[in-house]
Amino acid sequence: MPPRRARLLVEAALSGGFDPATDPPRVHAPAGAGHLLLMPSTLGGWSGVKVASVVPDNPAAGLPRIQATYVLMDAATLTPRAILDGASLTALRTPAVSAVAADHLAAPDAAELLVFGTGPQAVGHVVALADIRPFTRVRVVGRSPAKVADVIAQVGARGVTAVAGSVGDVAGADVVACATAADEPLFHGALVRDGACVVAIGSHEPGRRELDAGLMGRALVVVEDPGTALREAGDVVRAVEEGALDPAGLVGLGALVRGEVARREDRPNVFKGTGMAWQDLAVAAGVVGATERSPLP
Repeated sequence: MPPRRARLLVEAALSGGFDPATDPPRVHAPAGAGHLLLMPSTLGGWSGVKVASVVPDNPAAGLPRIQATYVLMDAATLTPRAILDGASLTALRTPAVSAVAADHLAAPDAAELLVFGTGPQAVGHVVALADIRPFTRVRVVGRSPAKVADVIAQVGARGVTAVAGSVGDVAGADVVACATAADEPLFHGALVRDGACVVAIGSHEPGRRELDAGLMGRALVVVEDPGTALREAGDVVRAVEEGALDPAGLVGLGALVRGEVARREDRPNVFKGTGMAWQDLAVAAGVVGATERSPLP
């Protein structure tokens, strides 16, 4: 499934009236050297659940920090219809969600994209975001020059030309995407100019953040679902705790997609995503529906 198809599936779920607030909360369960995440959802004629494991020390052993499996079922009988690789699904749907948000929050003539991160999500975000705007310059920022070079090579193989960037490039960027495991802000929020779009998806933990409270406080802040964001999104939670962000001002992604809220030119436009189960389901059902040549839910 190409990134554009995944984006359209996510957007179709929201424009069709699905309310992310109806999704069951993500379940966290301690397990072994890490923890398990259980993410169930029902959307149209489909139900599904992603089981993900998170082990912080895995990279040192040459293993992914996050591994996952997805089980797709029909909603009428809950009979399993497909088993998908959860990591591949996550790598596809998360950039798709960001691209939906950025397509509504970025300026129509956005020309410069800056991406923080060197993992699969960084690669996915470069490709997905390059599909919504004809960027003339794409930069990648990471701590390891070798890993930055690898991302540049990977996106180049997928038709996107990119170069290495730096934190200072935030000031000139029209779209900034943060896809890291950082637990503290990646840059000073004052660098982001009014009208720019910032996407942050690096964490679903309330104690971690990629964006500072100053940026969150002066921006239009869009989240998948306000309740979920106040429970899981550290960028939101900590900005609220520090008195910089009024939780009543959070905008749901559905409202943005349906045109009930528009991007702002007089302030930055931020999308903070934590990842929700309905997103996995929308894309997984689309994969199976296309394979079976059957109508999508």
